[in-house]
Amino acid sequence: MDARSCCSTRKPPPEAYLDRHRQRFVRELREFIRFPSVSSDPQHAADTRGCAAWLAHHLRAIGLEGVRIWRTAGHPVVCGHWLRAAGRPTVLIYGHYDVQPAGSPGEWSTPPFEPTVRGDRLYGRGAADDKGQMFTHLKAIESWLRTSGALPINVKCLLEGEEEVGSTHLAAFLAEHREAAVADAAVVSDMRIRGPDAPSLTESLRGALSLEVTVSGPQTDLHSGNFGGAIENPLQVLCAVVAGLQDRRGRIAIPGFYDRVRQLGAHARAEMAATGPSDRDILADAGTTWSWGEPGYTAYERTTVRPALTVTAIRGGHQGDGVSAIVPARASAMLDVRLAADQDPADIDRLCRRFVARIVPPSATISVRTLFSAPPVSTPRARAAVQAARAAYRAAFGRAPTFLRIGGTIPVVHLLERKLRIPTVMMGFALPDSNLHGPDENLHLPTFFRGVGTSIHFLRAMARRGAS
Repeated sequence: MDARSCCSTRKPPPEAYLDRHRQRFVRELREFIRFPSVSSDPQHAADTRGCAAWLAHHLRAIGLEGVRIWRTAGHPVVCGHWLRAAGRPTVLIYGHYDVQPAGSPGEWSTPPFEPTVRGDRLYGRGAADDKGQMFTHLKAIESWLRTSGALPINVKCLLEGEEEVGSTHLAAFLAEHREAAVADAAVVSDMRIRGPDAPSLTESLRGALSLEVTVSGPQTDLHSGNFGGAIENPLQVLCAVVAGLQDRRGRIAIPGFYDRVRQLGAHARAEMAATGPSDRDILADAGTTWSWGEPGYTAYERTTVRPALTVTAIRGGHQGDGVSAIVPARASAMLDVRLAADQDPADIDRLCRRFVARIVPPSATISVRTLFSAPPVSTPRARAAVQAARAAYRAAFGRAPTFLRIGGTIPVVHLLERKLRIPTVMMGFALPDSNLHGPDENLHLPTFFRGVGTSIHFLRAMARRGAS
């Protein structure tokens, strides 16, 4: 069917279809969330494959064509498309169906994989990250196809099962199946907005570098009564190394670390102060009243446009209950480094290795293992897809979105932007209190329905604006 038929005034608009089928959309989303598709846990590999199969069936049910489950060396990639809008741009919709581990079940008000509606929220692991946000686009596609029989533009869906473990095999998949992602623009919805009445377009993400630092000493654990005071303790050495990475105010002490950090001008900082969350907002989200970090910057700036180094774990010595009198043979720390604009992960990796090798005493051996890295990403505001997204948010939320910077890292955005050269727009629908990665993760259903409406308008706006 020709794409022009979607504009016929004799057919109901897709927004009307959305309004009629809200309860069913939530019911189907609950089915989707019920799969414990935890990509990092081999015990859930079958659940993850089952989730991919459910998703592929759903793509076919809403009217997409060429739906296929592609095997990778890890978890499957699910693809589908609708490519009948001759002469119109093609948009790639990216999402991920894998989720974080649920953590302790006792911290959840209801079981994490038994999605539950309480009030105007849907609770469950993956409700906001990213199954619910992905679903906004799938339901928008369904709303168009069930009312008009056509989409106003061409659409491809690329839905992966490894985002929560760094999109490990996605680059290799796309190198082999490049046609699956050829598009004029891409949409990623895996981030937050300011609030239910405050839509936001994400314009930058920090990069990331994950390191494991290990200090080794004696060949085996030693009796602390026999050797304590005569043998240097690797765990204490590691603590000294970690303590030396930053000063007391949070500025990173590694020489050369800040050399390539892009400095924001006064205008950009003033805009961030006017449109972004306040220090009080960020502290409230964190559940604390104490602020800490690099002097001279707001909490919003520290968490989005400035680099950060966080010690996420230290392991060594006795880990159980009771007393164990030992000098441990080795100890390790996990470091999460977030990178600001213009910082190169390989360069920072080299600087970190050089620094820790220099400060460790000769009595111990230090090794560094790189677990993950991704560069920072920024998207220009002037591109057509971003302007179409602005118009779509305005139509669905009743107000224009602000631009938001995010301190997290989404590796696929770099892959789409830098490797595949696809202009990308980051349209979020999670709220600040959605508890992403935490207990009682939830999706605000009124915002979810607005998200479906935003996606409906986005497809329409892309048809009008093209992809230039």
